[in-house]
Amino acid sequence: MEFVVKSGAAEKQKTACLVIGVHKKNLPASATAIDSLTEGYLSAVLKRGDLDFKPGHSLMLLHTHHAPFERLLLLAMGESNKPLTEAEFKKLTGNLTSQLKTAKSKETTIALEDLSVEGKSLQWITRQLVEAIEYAFYEFTQFKNDTGKGPSLKKVVLLADRKNAEDVKSGLAHGQAIGNGRNVARTLGNLPGNICHPTYLADEAKALAKKHAKLTTKVLNEKQMTDLGMSSLLSVSAGSEQEARLICMEFKNGKRGAKPLILLGKGITFDTGGISLKPGAAMDEMKFDMCGAASVFGVMNAIIELDLPINVIGMVAAAENMPSGKASRPGDIVTSMSGKTIEILNTDAEGRLVLCDALTYAERYKPEAVIDIATLTGACIVALGHHTTGLLSNNEPLTEELLSASKEAMDRAWQLPMGEEYAQQLDSNFADMANIGGPGAGTITAACFLAKFAEAYPWAHLDIAGTAWKSGKDKGATGRPVPMLVQYLLNKI
Repeated sequence: MEFVVKSGAAEKQKTACLVIGVHKKNLPASATAIDSLTEGYLSAVLKRGDLDFKPGHSLMLLHTHHAPFERLLLLAMGESNKPLTEAEFKKLTGNLTSQLKTAKSKETTIALEDLSVEGKSLQWITRQLVEAIEYAFYEFTQFKNDTGKGPSLKKVVLLADRKNAEDVKSGLAHGQAIGNGRNVARTLGNLPGNICHPTYLADEAKALAKKHAKLTTKVLNEKQMTDLGMSSLLSVSAGSEQEARLICMEFKNGKRGAKPLILLGKGITFDTGGISLKPGAAMDEMKFDMCGAASVFGVMNAIIELDLPINVIGMVAAAENMPSGKASRPGDIVTSMSGKTIEILNTDAEGRLVLCDALTYAERYKPEAVIDIATLTGACIVALGHHTTGLLSNNEPLTEELLSASKEAMDRAWQLPMGEEYAQQLDSNFADMANIGGPGAGTITAACFLAKFAEAYPWAHLDIAGTAWKSGKDKGATGRPVPMLVQYLLNKI
């Protein structure tokens, strides 16, 4: 999608579709000018009650007398002229993108000054609007022969007062980078497991480094991981023909010597459950078990596009979990890179087995903080549904930074507790710990397991099992939590 920032009067715009916001009382300046231009046509339409003024509703007018624009899209901003809430604005952007997708316009012009959100700047409004458009117009059609014509819209003009142009340009830059990064994550998540396997992810990371001088990529193969003692990670890939990979993408754009921030993604490119085989229904969705890794790729693309002055390492622990004669069995005991032994009670609790060795490997970078992102537990869906990401951490300042970023990005997270009483559920009669802690508090005990390998630095865990993808008619990866993580990094500058 092409975006252009422009200044000028809304009523003078020669465009296929002009978008303005309207209140029931006290029409904004753009609407008043358009009403005068159209000899009262707009006020007559509104007086008839054709538009429900509840925020999130809209009305498309196709015949605007004496106006230079072909269509006029009215966005309801409420009964009075008070700013929208965040929730109302989210409904508004959803309705707007739906209208733009179904319209036949190749170009649209949006009067940004008409949109106001309580406590939010025009820069924030622009960013969220651009993100929403990028998200809505994303299509995954590379395996379809008949892709159809697709949406007509190709260009969006963001109309604002000249004095606000820099804020709008900043919001546009952030919105495009986050939107593009999120769509990178969605594409990787949507790819089938026969194409997107650990080696594919490694090749993607290498290709990204070739394009950008400030990024270098290092990939560890199974022999190298064996030499390092990563038996926990390798126990997951043991049953697969696809070899595991540990991918490290190093973005060095901050101060020389500054400690890096590490984002670690779970990259189980397909998860059958191993010997603890999953039910067959909806198992195809287990291609999404690498969405944590996909989000790391999305963030790395976004910070490269924004050229953020920061040192970030994007790590991906990639493996495929398959049943075979070489696969790990329930009851097997493995020794992690840290030296801690693990009794594998359930081979379907494999994400923590790949992440724990990667968390130990992360120590060599002496990081400022490590954040892992993983589709880790179905229990998180039970706790938080498909709306909110679970957040657990060993460091309160890091927790607060992530929660603040999640709110600012409208990519919500919620903190869950941790404690020794939960960690005790991982006790094993035969090893230092078990890889599961029983049916209760599954999300928390999984985080407690990971915390045992993250004692050397501030660490946070994002469980995105409920937010990484959608099922049903809208099946597909969501690209979350790319917006939250990019906002967290923006706040560190």
